[in-house]
Amino acid sequence: MHTFLNNVIIMRKIILFSFLLVSHHVFAQQELSPRLTYPGLFEKVQLSGIYPDSKSFADAIPKQQTAVIMDAYSSQKNLKDFDLKQFVNQYFSLPESHTTLCQSDIKAGIEKHLDTLWQVLKRNPDTVSLYTTSLLPLPKPYIVPGGRFREIYYWDSYFTMLGLQRAGKTQVIKDMVDNFAYLIKKYGFIPNGNRSYYLTRSQPPFFSLMVQLLVNSNKKVKLSDYKDVLELEYNFWMKGIEKLDKGRALGHVVKLTDGSILNRYYDAGDWPREESFKEDFEASKKTKQAPDVFLRNVRSAAESGWDFSSRWFADGNSYSQIITTDLLPVDLNTLMYNLEIVIALANQQSGNVKKANLFTLKAKNRKAAILKYFWNKDLNFFTDYNWKNQSFSKQETLAALFPLYFKIATPVQAKFVSLKVKAKFLKSGGLATTLKTTGEQWDAPNAWAPLQWVSIMGLDNYGYKKFANTITQRWVNQNISVFKQTGKLMEKYNVVNFNSKGGGGEYPLQDGFGWTNGVLLKLLNKLPQQ
Repeated sequence: MHTFLNNVIIMRKIILFSFLLVSHHVFAQQELSPRLTYPGLFEKVQLSGIYPDSKSFADAIPKQQTAVIMDAYSSQKNLKDFDLKQFVNQYFSLPESHTTLCQSDIKAGIEKHLDTLWQVLKRNPDTVSLYTTSLLPLPKPYIVPGGRFREIYYWDSYFTMLGLQRAGKTQVIKDMVDNFAYLIKKYGFIPNGNRSYYLTRSQPPFFSLMVQLLVNSNKKVKLSDYKDVLELEYNFWMKGIEKLDKGRALGHVVKLTDGSILNRYYDAGDWPREESFKEDFEASKKTKQAPDVFLRNVRSAAESGWDFSSRWFADGNSYSQIITTDLLPVDLNTLMYNLEIVIALANQQSGNVKKANLFTLKAKNRKAAILKYFWNKDLNFFTDYNWKNQSFSKQETLAALFPLYFKIATPVQAKFVSLKVKAKFLKSGGLATTLKTTGEQWDAPNAWAPLQWVSIMGLDNYGYKKFANTITQRWVNQNISVFKQTGKLMEKYNVVNFNSKGGGGEYPLQDGFGWTNGVLLKLLNKLPQQ
């Protein structure tokens, strides 16, 4: 018990010190996360394990003003008969999971289910709460993923929008794009989700693709309408590059020894994630890394969306050896390439030829760097690159398909990628995310809708239509099979055991599910016989 208390004290000191180092944009907005709103109480609740899911209390809705709650806690916490759970229930309401209330009619078919889900997952514009909550209010309607994910999520939303486009719900797409533009204008970037505890990180930068999708869906909208916010997001990811020497990194940017500029994932915080507080606190005691280094790597992996995967582990197996910030991710840099292309086009539309040419050059230089630093000749595959020890990652993952999705790969590279994906990743229910089985949710045997879409479209781009159709058919069949068994569409799937749901991760399998719905609806359209 004495050791445990010492660990708590040490971690509290680390947390306090880390808070003082948080980047300026978090302070500027004055939106305190639950940990900072309820100091002491928050840690006590999260470490007590009162709630199986750490996100429950992070999303809790207070019944009184903060000062009233903290005064009550201060006066009661040392009493002999103090009951922490009773106290929390008295002063907070736990959030509701709306998708659990949705009853599916399996006989009506999957497309009817998808049409119903748009309303189940839709949220109206947020109103400012009477009491302080972790929710960051958004001015327009939006779609949430479902289950425990009660807020909008950044990269999820692009794949959800694919389905909205197919369903003809163009106005919802515009509302969501405008919400993200609002977040960029207010915070200087798009947080992981619209919660105050996500204000230290973003997610894979799909905003440029969202704007492209909107423009293709609504002829009244132009790329140039979003030029300024696209540039603001770019500045977030590139902040600090002017000061950077070769072979160094700062925040999200890395300048390699040859002067090439690439990006990495990098959370501004180095304390336990509030939505996974106990899990992170316990994990930080099982690693040889310094707690702040370990926790920043954990949080940065959360920024990638792949939380968690052998992809980020130094030995390819152990979570305790996570080294996210040492790695330049191939998918992130292809997304940044697209952002540069779209900014160039937006400036061309608005008549700023000089800036258009500047971003065209940036995109050209990045493409050259992607081909140099991510094409692993030993594996004949695109992999991440360890900028610290100047070596290719040995982990083979579906991130390799992003250069095909954005048409960066050469035809020869695309051929090698397609052969390896067919030989190693293709399973009965679609494409496995990695070749490793570690128990982490972004590893085999799990598969995820966004990576199926990127892979299918990437292979399609290089003429591998038959293979792309095979993946499409298997993934659609997997989705439909589980739907017929459960009446649900899931966050992820086990594609090795066709009749099994996905597993692993820090929380139970979630149903809903925004990006699964969006991708499935688009892929059903590719298979008319369905």
